[in-house]
Amino acid sequence: MENIIEVKSLGKLFSNSPALRDVSFHVRKGETFGFLGPSGSGKTTTIKILTAQLHATSGSACVFGVPTTKLKEELYRKKIGVLTDNSSLYTRLNIEDNLKLYCDLYDVPVRRIGEVLEMVNLASERKKTVAKLSKGMLQRVTLARAFLHEPELLFLDEPTSALDPVNTKHVYEGLARLKAGGTTIFLTTHDMNEAETLCDRVAFLNNGSIQLMDSPRNLREKFGDATLTVELNDGSRVIVKRGSEGAQTLYDYMNTNQVKSVYSNNPTLGDIFVDITGRELA
Repeated sequence: MENIIEVKSLGKLFSNSPALRDVSFHVRKGETFGFLGPSGSGKTTTIKILTAQLHATSGSACVFGVPTTKLKEELYRKKIGVLTDNSSLYTRLNIEDNLKLYCDLYDVPVRRIGEVLEMVNLASERKKTVAKLSKGMLQRVTLARAFLHEPELLFLDEPTSALDPVNTKHVYEGLARLKAGGTTIFLTTHDMNEAETLCDRVAFLNNGSIQLMDSPRNLREKFGDATLTVELNDGSRVIVKRGSEGAQTLYDYMNTNQVKSVYSNNPTLGDIFVDITGRELA
């Protein structure tokens, strides 16, 4: 499968202090790749290198097979969408007029504005002046702008950090539509529930280094304790081991109609991150 992003032995120093240390990974075409870690771990620095906003101190990074140091404006504009902490919106204009400017820049039809505003649940607010927007609404406008030209590669830096659950759900549905259309998504977040919902693979970043990388499902199974919890109708819970002995115990409970629910005892991504790094995610 084609790799849209390839990073090899990437390093970045700020005043001789390492922000990234020997970071290597790839992102496949059509994949949602999560770059996970607490604040200050190097997530945003990586995005800025991949989008040619920063130069690496060492190593290499390529996007669409092109070194990020040689990214042309046309490739960047046509194929890449970015959501970062810099909104780049005109505060005196309303939401719709801001997006019209980007329609001209990206050479996309104006009708696309309505589609992206629906994706971020802002269709009814299109005439509202940007200067009057709340932090969450501003976040959704910048997401709409990133979605506007249906980029082949979309970088999202903490995309739902200021959003409530209803609007987060809208954004997730919008991302699913983009992905179904072939968009590759590079997501940074410290929200492990978000990562489990959206990502095909994740990398754990801590102190500028990747500690672990795999699919959320594989990680949870790898670090699970191979047991099941059986909740009985009387409210009690029984831990059973997987295997023939546990299967017989579970069968006995089910045969006497005592089972209310059964679930595995695999850890969350957050549990695994803390176990591997010794650090909390917040």
